[in-house]
Amino acid sequence: MSSGSAMQPAAEPTGEQPALTDRELEILAFEGRWWKHAGAKEQAIRDTFGLSSTRYYQILNGLLDNPAALEQDPVLVGRLRRLRSTRARGRRR
Repeated sequence: MSSGSAMQPAAEPTGEQPALTDRELEILAFEGRWWKHAGAKEQAIRDTFGLSSTRYYQILNGLLDNPAALEQDPVLVGRLRRLRSTRARGRRR
């Protein structure tokens, strides 16, 4: 039997979370800003990321569930998660 047919052990999981992409880091930094008017933020989303606000918030929502995002900025991600939960509870009523 040749050594080429020997079974290789499965890779051990490292437990490390994949790093955030540059775009994800930019979105977290962008969310850290305070906006006085919703329209200004929506326009800035289009200008900065070239995304519709709907697509931006879809990406942001996924990012909030990413443990690497929580590790990157726990205060911001925690605040955004609380806001998301509060809004979801409001919609269920």
